[in-house]
Amino acid sequence: MATPASQSARRITHRPCFFGNPEKTKSSILSVERCYNGGGRGGRNIRCANAVNGAVKINGKAADVCSSAAQSVIVDNDDAFRLGKFVEGRLVYRQRFVIRSYEIGPDRTATMETLMNLLQETALNHVMSSGLAGDGFGATRQMSLRKLIWVVTRINIQVDKYSQWGDVVEIDTWVASSGKNGMRRDWIIRDRRTKKMIARATSNWVMMNRETRNLSKIPEEVREEVLPFYLDRNIIAGDNPNPNPNRRIEKLTDATAESVRSGLEVRRLVESHVLPKQVKFYSRTIVLILQPRWSDMDVNQHVNNVKYIGWILESVPLNVLVEYHLTSITLDYRRECRQSQLLESLTTMSSTRMLSPSLCITDLQSTHLIRQQDDKAEIVRARAEWRCKEHH
Repeated sequence: MATPASQSARRITHRPCFFGNPEKTKSSILSVERCYNGGGRGGRNIRCANAVNGAVKINGKAADVCSSAAQSVIVDNDDAFRLGKFVEGRLVYRQRFVIRSYEIGPDRTATMETLMNLLQETALNHVMSSGLAGDGFGATRQMSLRKLIWVVTRINIQVDKYSQWGDVVEIDTWVASSGKNGMRRDWIIRDRRTKKMIARATSNWVMMNRETRNLSKIPEEVREEVLPFYLDRNIIAGDNPNPNPNRRIEKLTDATAESVRSGLEVRRLVESHVLPKQVKFYSRTIVLILQPRWSDMDVNQHVNNVKYIGWILESVPLNVLVEYHLTSITLDYRRECRQSQLLESLTTMSSTRMLSPSLCITDLQSTHLIRQQDDKAEIVRARAEWRCKEHH
């Protein structure tokens, strides 16, 4: 998140204005200061420009914004805008974000896609700030030399509270080994004002050759690069409200799915029915043909893992989206998806409690599948849990 101090490049003199990395003072104020020779005989006209949370001063006095005729140049310092930092001996990377207006949904809170994007951004900045980044999307230098990329195989995120527009969140992330040829990445999301944890997530990653698209073992050279950053701390297992977060996600078929979206572009009539011991939601669909858009691709030339969440939610009944919060979702990525492929999204929803069509309950579950339309090959399996908004 870019802070006011990092953005406070004002025209304060006819000389070039520039700033460096913000430093936090004892009062938690971000302060940036740079001094330069402002001219004069003997080079004695030394000027110090100080920016504190956006207020600019020269030699301790408030500075007026110069006229448009004044020349101003900002010395570009990318690190000033990437304001994450290492904590716990460089084992944990921490970054803050403000929830923007375009990152909230109809209920004025951040969406699950927003949270997933922030997790991804923090992970990528972690790699860049560590000094390991090569020329790939989160790849290290040794990975880039071998044409290797990271691909996610599983991710689970649990949300206790969704942030609102303007809230500031603080995200911690770290990595650890996962088996012989995998890596685990965990995250914690805290509300910056209350310091309370509002979400947590864990994920597993493996390597793939970006040209052959085949999975690869982790080369020893890569293992040596990332090993100093490993932290054996699991944020989900052992301290998890879900009894079996790693349990297998059941496979959906046409017979078991109540909602099928083909081409990810359908109109739907949703009806709720009360059954003796189970509540199910049915929907009629009109099947249309559509392929993933160019904007759905990432730099690894396949659909970005966050995009699947939006596609999954499109097959969830509207009354569930309106009345419930998505509190947990687990995604198993089975194979990558390219732009030329046509997809189907399948959903089934159930509850262990009875309800009337107009009553919101607190224990709703859903199972999802995104598959190729032609050969029915699985791309993503998912399982989600929902909680009534009335109880938040």
